[in-house]
Amino acid sequence: MVSLKSLLVAALVGLVVGKPLYPRDLAFDYTSDKVRGVNLGGWFVLEPWITPSIFQPWANGGGVVDEYTLSAALGKDAATQQLTQHWASWITDDDFKQIAQVGLNHVRIPIGYWALNPLDGDPYVQGQLPYLDSAIVSARNYGLKVMLDLHGVSAPGSQNGFDNSGKNGNIDWQSGDNVKNTLIAISNLADRYKNDLDVVTAIELINEPGNWGLDMSQLKEYYYNGWGNVRNSAGNTAVVIHDAFLDIDSYWNGFMDQAAGTNNVILDTHIYQVFSQEEVARKPCEHIQNACFNGPKVSGTDKWLIVGEWSAAQTDCAKWLNGLGKGARYDGTLPGKSQGYYGSCDGKYEGTVNGMSDVDKTNLAYFVEAQLDAFEQHTGWIFWSWKTESAPEWNFKDLVAEGLVPQPLTSRKFASQCGTSECLVPGN
Repeated sequence: MVSLKSLLVAALVGLVVGKPLYPRDLAFDYTSDKVRGVNLGGWFVLEPWITPSIFQPWANGGGVVDEYTLSAALGKDAATQQLTQHWASWITDDDFKQIAQVGLNHVRIPIGYWALNPLDGDPYVQGQLPYLDSAIVSARNYGLKVMLDLHGVSAPGSQNGFDNSGKNGNIDWQSGDNVKNTLIAISNLADRYKNDLDVVTAIELINEPGNWGLDMSQLKEYYYNGWGNVRNSAGNTAVVIHDAFLDIDSYWNGFMDQAAGTNNVILDTHIYQVFSQEEVARKPCEHIQNACFNGPKVSGTDKWLIVGEWSAAQTDCAKWLNGLGKGARYDGTLPGKSQGYYGSCDGKYEGTVNGMSDVDKTNLAYFVEAQLDAFEQHTGWIFWSWKTESAPEWNFKDLVAEGLVPQPLTSRKFASQCGTSECLVPGN
């Protein structure tokens, strides 16, 4: 349980700094308008499967599996040089222009604590923030809103053990001074963009904390304290909390609501269907049925809710999606996870949407529309990711170009799939 002291502190923060406890106007109406966005994945927090070219020298071993070990292997000077080139080129002003042109209104930008509160002894390098500053300018120029997401909090350890936290391995986020240092990073992030609230409408306190390795009462206390830190620096900015992979209705309803003295809170849930044997075994129609099942669930929360990560993927075939050098459940090549063979990864391992089979393209187009219908039953959605080097099921830019995402986003090529028990996908 969160301590009474923490609850009182959170409730009084607004009064101490002169902020009202009732909802204030935001630059985006999260009650009436739909969030339609993309994640700018692989930019400021590296993931081997998004940009495999950066990790290719260690494809056959060498101990590099994430940004932490990559930076350590390269050394400060070489890592700074390589990553500066990456930051300058992976996402540019033209990407923001294209994002707006396809009808999106939000970008979620993952960032690591090491950009905001670097710690002695870390191999991570800095220099990201000027590019993030430019991103805010580009977003403003093209009418986009920005959700800033503290994606990496490993210092050392991780909030979930995944490589996308910056450091693959043990879940040690709640040990030592890690939580305190994360709160400093959040304060620094909010303070840096406190004058850009026309664009920065939301700040996410932590990405994907794993309930299986964390004390949930401490996580909830962190959420209250993080909310207070954002309020102190950035006023009425919406504060985003992740569901920690727990049920969004039964576990999170009643938490950080108006009665607790908190306002402008968004619950973030991530819905993928490829990270278990059961999921990759599903037929295309079963993927769609599952997507539709999530519609009533996301609509039943007592806070704003976004599906902050989802994709068109029906397989885990994308090169290194399960970790550098690792295979897939779908074709039985993932060590220790191979309990069956469900199909070939040809055309899905790496390449372009254009290079996929016509059958796969059709399946993905139906699946994307079903998820749009389901996830817009509440506040909206943010696709992962805007672009990848070679993972076609995850590349929104490429999916749009090939007609697998409807244009405009509110249009539909297919009849409503969530209002019928009949499978509408041809041949399935």
